[in-house]
Amino acid sequence: MSPAERQAPPAGEEIHLPGPTIKPLLLSVAITLALVGLTFHKAVLVIGVVLTVVVIVAWIADTRRDIAELPLEHSPH
Repeated sequence: MSPAERQAPPAGEEIHLPGPTIKPLLLSVAITLALVGLTFHKAVLVIGVVLTVVVIVAWIADTRRDIAELPLEHSPH
């Protein structure tokens, strides 16, 4: 990398932060349900695993949508 490529972004440039979401909390509850289900009942395990997968897929979809809305100069490609 040349020194010009390592320069800091312009002073007025915005930093993109993701919006607030409840998905981290839901994911922790889902994983907890799955772990509790290992001990107590298979139905709780299944609910926890299904909820875990659903929350992860939703979280990834939200993140992909956020990234797609960024200006081209911020594209990860």
